[in-house]
Amino acid sequence: MRTTYIYAAIIAVLIALWLLSGQLGDEEAIRHATLADQNSTSSAAEEDRAPTRVSARISQAQGYAATVGVRGRTQNKRSVQVRAETRGRIEARPVEKGDSVTAGDLLCELAIEDRRASVAEAAAALRQAQIDHAGAQRLKKRGLQADTDIARTRARLAATEAAAQRSRLELARTKIRAPFDGLVEDTHAEVGDYVQVGEPCATVIDLDPMMLVGRLSETNVTAMVVGNEAIGTLGTGEELAGEIAFVGRQSDASTRTYQLEIAVPNPDYEIRSGLTAQIRVPVGEVQAHLVSPALFALNTAGDIGIRTLSDDNIVVWNNISIVADGTEGAWITGLPDIARIITVGQETVVPGEEVDPVFEEAPRLPAARQNAPGPTRAPAANDQSPPTSERKTAQSSAA
Repeated sequence: MRTTYIYAAIIAVLIALWLLSGQLGDEEAIRHATLADQNSTSSAAEEDRAPTRVSARISQAQGYAATVGVRGRTQNKRSVQVRAETRGRIEARPVEKGDSVTAGDLLCELAIEDRRASVAEAAAALRQAQIDHAGAQRLKKRGLQADTDIARTRARLAATEAAAQRSRLELARTKIRAPFDGLVEDTHAEVGDYVQVGEPCATVIDLDPMMLVGRLSETNVTAMVVGNEAIGTLGTGEELAGEIAFVGRQSDASTRTYQLEIAVPNPDYEIRSGLTAQIRVPVGEVQAHLVSPALFALNTAGDIGIRTLSDDNIVVWNNISIVADGTEGAWITGLPDIARIITVGQETVVPGEEVDPVFEEAPRLPAARQNAPGPTRAPAANDQSPPTSERKTAQSSAA
């Protein structure tokens, strides 16, 4: 019995020692694990404190002939349906569609019928009234004619003069003439047709000058000056040069835009009405940078801009305005004259952050285009950003 107790005590001690050894091992493992975590955290903190590596390029602003771009169309200066001012049968129509006419040319001629006789009758009545009035005046000088008789003969003379004038006008209205120089666009009556007052004979359009018309936004309308030069490019690539003839003062109620009209000489009538055109109006020279559209970003307010570096390598946000956009890049304003533009890594940095820049070699870029012989084309809605490979290289302008 006593031996059994001794064995039981020894076994209990051994078990206790085994349990204690396990706890000590766990504490040591926990201690070692905590140190590793601390070291990892410390290393991560060191990495966070290291400046972010980015690529940058120095860009210098260049003089650029800024233009305002407007989508528009060609439009004839005026178009008139020349209508009959009296009724009658069409006796002649010497013009056809497409004929060129000058002011006063005959378009349609109505049958005279009894109108010439009415003119002769009115002329005879006028001569009679003139004789009666002259005789009454002679009798009055001799004291043989009352004032009332003189007034009566004067009224009769005025009435016959008016009747004679009306008959002459009625005869003249049988000839329907072109109101201005232009082109016969359409004919509405044939020989033998009977037309009433107000029915059309032909449509005449004025094509010289041809008008380029478009709509201006309220931000651009103040830059337009009547008489300034403007350039229009047709869908065929043909360029038209003219002067601003009209800038609207009243905005459209639905679009809030203003009418713009540019007069383009068209003496040979080669420019057709209704063609689509891209209108460019030079508005002066600005200092602009040529950059890749891939560098554009939006801030929390929704403004478009570019991230640049200060002299001490701090990221700076710059709101920009796009002056023009083309295949070689976008011309923008809003940056300093000499800007350090972040080209790679701009998505991983924020304004106010210090970075470690690596400056790229600036490529040779095209010089800014001038107004002569014509201004650069304005931004188009269908202009595309550079392909992915170009966006990665992040092209920008150079000094």
